[in-house]
Amino acid sequence: MVAMSSSITSSALAHSQEGVVTSPHTLATEAGLETLRKGGNAVEAAITMGACLAVSCPHFTGLGGDAFMIIADANGGVQTLSGIGQAPQARLKLPVGLPARGPGSMLTTAATVDTWGQAHEISRQSCGGKMGWKALLEPAIRLAKEGFPVTPSQRFWLDFRRDDMAMMPGVREHFMPDGRIPREGELLRQPQLAASLQSIATHGYRDFYEGQLGAKIAAGLAAAGSPLTGADLAATRARIEQPLSVTYRGGELLAHRPPTQGMTTLEIMGILERFDLSMIKEGSADYYHLLVEAIKRAFLDRNQYLADPDFTSVPFERLLSPAHLEAEAAKVEAGKALDWPFAYQHGDTVYLAAADRFGNAVSMLQTVYYDWGSGISVGDTGILWHNRGAAFSLDPAHPNALAPGKRPFHTLNPGMYRIDGKPRLLYGTQGADGQPQTLAAVLTRLIDYGMDPLSALKAPRFLLGRTFSDGRDTLKLEQNAGESVFAELTRRGHQVSPLPAQSALAGHSGAVVIDPANGYSAAHDPRSDGIALGL
Repeated sequence: MVAMSSSITSSALAHSQEGVVTSPHTLATEAGLETLRKGGNAVEAAITMGACLAVSCPHFTGLGGDAFMIIADANGGVQTLSGIGQAPQARLKLPVGLPARGPGSMLTTAATVDTWGQAHEISRQSCGGKMGWKALLEPAIRLAKEGFPVTPSQRFWLDFRRDDMAMMPGVREHFMPDGRIPREGELLRQPQLAASLQSIATHGYRDFYEGQLGAKIAAGLAAAGSPLTGADLAATRARIEQPLSVTYRGGELLAHRPPTQGMTTLEIMGILERFDLSMIKEGSADYYHLLVEAIKRAFLDRNQYLADPDFTSVPFERLLSPAHLEAEAAKVEAGKALDWPFAYQHGDTVYLAAADRFGNAVSMLQTVYYDWGSGISVGDTGILWHNRGAAFSLDPAHPNALAPGKRPFHTLNPGMYRIDGKPRLLYGTQGADGQPQTLAAVLTRLIDYGMDPLSALKAPRFLLGRTFSDGRDTLKLEQNAGESVFAELTRRGHQVSPLPAQSALAGHSGAVVIDPANGYSAAHDPRSDGIALGL
């Protein structure tokens, strides 16, 4: 790896001895890099990028959503932040069904801003952080005030939801000037959002929940028809917890605790560790079959158990135990696919990561659940609220049943791989149900096959189950995997359907490799508008 200590590397694969950042938007990545160049640490760079993405990727993230971080400090400490908004404290009159959009989907508070705030406190306590809110949010405020060019991704998701705009008045108001879908490259300004960010920069992050901004948000939620109140906002706190882990190839994989599906990703990888991948060719039918069958075994457990552990027992210790992983691995049949008629969870997200020269590292995801969230903006704040409430079940016997103060099942699970207590990989992806699936492919390619981050992210990917554009419970596979692979997977019983090569539906991933001898290398998914940069 080549040291780039005095200039930005703009290649798709970033190398550095000093630190790297990656995100799905070039302007956000550049802002994160500038934070590092000013002496900021990885946590401060992540907050800067997260705020910029809340402006520049409004279809995937925003102040009105949730966020998750894994923070490793230079002294070997590691902790997770689960920023999950909760349902209203007041008992709800349950609707007949949970709508995917609109006020009826606005059933949980938004914890992204509190996640930034608590991460900022950790930065000061454990990572040597010194930057204040004004410096961290200034790039995002400037983007919102002065505008940014509409990206291909934003244009794609506006086009994709063209027929749904009647249910998404907030999208029409803020992201469709004159009622039309903007052209790629057209400048988009968000003055109301700039004012909300400025309020946080001036008054601190809890202003979003308990200050003047919080009062405006509460009034806007009520006017929109959401049952959330100012008291619900004030009760919102991201949780700082110790991560779950499983061993893998001489190291350990880390993930968030339930109600995230971090447990599911770890179970998949724990099953895969029971197989010798050195005997399986990467990209072959054997490779895809093994990954898909391991995913099915873990998803069966996820669908049965995963929910808020404050309300139901989640046996994650048993599910991640060597005995259970061995038993699940033994159920994988080499020549036969398990039938798969199970429901698919939608969702859209942004992944970002940062590693600094001090030895701190951050792996992070932010989300508004579906692309464009609820589609409803909150008052005159410029904030589009998420629709994570649609993830609840109305079946009172279901572990994820809607209840006062409950956190919903969450698909987000950024990860970290450590060897001897030191971070070696940072990784995560957009894609709801596709997240554990994509991570299984990316991690095996990085760890088992020694691929560099860009090669691991570019390689053909798959997606089991229904997607936005295909309601069949098939195995979607990017068609550049090859005709022979499709034919052999079909012979084994998989119902395979093609995705275009580098499909936007295959998720947008990011990865950072930290090599103690050679420095940092990083990439962001070529399927996205993102980039990785190194000092």
